[in-house]
Amino acid sequence: MPPAPPTPRLDAHQHFWNYSAAEYPWMRPEWPIRRDFLPEHLEPLLADAGLDGSIAVQARQSMVESRWLLELADRHALIRGVVGWVDLRDENVAVQLAELASYPKFVGVRHVVQDEPDHRFMLGPDFLRGIAQLERFDLTYDLLVFPRQLPAAIELVRRFPAQPFVLDHIAKPSIEARVLSPWREQIVELASHPNVSCKVSGMVTEANWSTWQPSDLRPYLDVVFGAFGEDRLMFGSDWPVCLLAGSYHRVHAVIREYVAGLPTTVAPKVFGRNAARAYGI
Repeated sequence: MPPAPPTPRLDAHQHFWNYSAAEYPWMRPEWPIRRDFLPEHLEPLLADAGLDGSIAVQARQSMVESRWLLELADRHALIRGVVGWVDLRDENVAVQLAELASYPKFVGVRHVVQDEPDHRFMLGPDFLRGIAQLERFDLTYDLLVFPRQLPAAIELVRRFPAQPFVLDHIAKPSIEARVLSPWREQIVELASHPNVSCKVSGMVTEANWSTWQPSDLRPYLDVVFGAFGEDRLMFGSDWPVCLLAGSYHRVHAVIREYVAGLPTTVAPKVFGRNAARAYGI
């Protein structure tokens, strides 16, 4: 038998877009990320970080964008998987999922729950019905929440023990304000469910954009590494959103240097193996 291919070294969370103000209204006028970010822009950054590819994650709640990301993935080998958007509350969501799942690189679904005013949005009956459809298509669900929504996330993952979930951006704690509780305790409770993994991503934009230091992030890294352990954590750059607070190199270096202080078994898992397993790559 031929040897198994090596596990890819992955950035588990980044975005692409052709910028337009109408399609990305969440970007403020003064932000420098209001321009195109495409695979050819990411490729040298991955190479510099010693990574082979990435997981491209939705930035708009649109089936049009999901299809576009999959078309990009077909043309660019560096895109190893796509986490797209479908309307999970649509009674015909299975039709949308079947269409997207026909692409081999469609690996997961995300809804921008952080923007929903109802803290218990994910526990609505229509949304729960949609989540229940994901397992049959072998798809993960990415949890994009703020700390105030963690109680609902905990209840959601408890209700679907066979469904893989991935927590984005460690649930966006208030790093700038140095707030740990009750986020810390809720992360421990969420991590007690073995069907949940966590992306070590999105931290620098929750810190002070201009003055943050790695030491500001360390207490939060300590929490998630203690809660999830080395087998359920994955590095994500959140590029190009991360550029609001730091370069790709700097964001990658923070996690690389933190992991360097841990056993040598940890780095290959955090920088690829865990993401490949979580997303079936």
